[in-house]
Amino acid sequence: MKKWLLCLAVAAAVTACATTTSSTGRKQYVGGVSQAQLDQLGAQAFTEAKQKGPLSTDARQNAYVRCVVDALVRQLPPEQRQVAWETAVFSQDEPNAFALPGGKVGVNSGILGVARNQDQLAAVLAHEIGHVVERHHDERITRQQGAGTLLGLGSAILGSLYGQGAADATTQLGGAAAQGFVLLPNNRQQESEADIVGQRLMARAGFDPRQAVNLWENMIQASSGSRAPQWLSTHPDPANRIRELQRDLPALLPVYEAARQAGNTPRCG
Repeated sequence: MKKWLLCLAVAAAVTACATTTSSTGRKQYVGGVSQAQLDQLGAQAFTEAKQKGPLSTDARQNAYVRCVVDALVRQLPPEQRQVAWETAVFSQDEPNAFALPGGKVGVNSGILGVARNQDQLAAVLAHEIGHVVERHHDERITRQQGAGTLLGLGSAILGSLYGQGAADATTQLGGAAAQGFVLLPNNRQQESEADIVGQRLMARAGFDPRQAVNLWENMIQASSGSRAPQWLSTHPDPANRIRELQRDLPALLPVYEAARQAGNTPRCG
């Protein structure tokens, strides 16, 4: 009976989500939340981030970021272009940026010291926007919901067989296993995919895709301390990242040149 209950739960978890394919051909499980809910979550997180701040009052910085985002958004699919994209620059030294469902883009001023020109900043922001376009937030939430459901069921079944101690151990060990073998690897796949999608996007927008390589060379120089092993990180190793970005350049340089000839010549600063 307990086996059948677990099987039914697995089946329910699978049918609760939908299968789709990303633009790079990767199978995705999505549908844990609706697009409206995703947009609401993105707006809420963005509002909280702005309230926490501090926000930059530098008009030139804000205009610069807005210009790059606008140039990238013009090359997005129609449903994404219709979104009212909003940007915010935070006065924080950590070189970081993010994009959220609902068209929210945040940039720490510290990234501007690493992304040394508009093309390198476009590489950062196109990568972050790539997460949104490829439904990575939806995918992550769906996976987390599935992992949490199965862990709870496994804990309940083992608890009924062997007592509360077994249930607690299952929850703790299962949580670590889910994080290490389900959620984190998925994040690394998403990061690699966002690199690919972002580099394509920046080329179509008229930003030099070669500068994505230069950006990560700058990031390596700016990093301090030791990195965690790649298999424990949510991000690909920078050296591997650079090799993958270099790999795609022969196909993207003609796209970039065609975009420039078509009049996509961003002048953001």
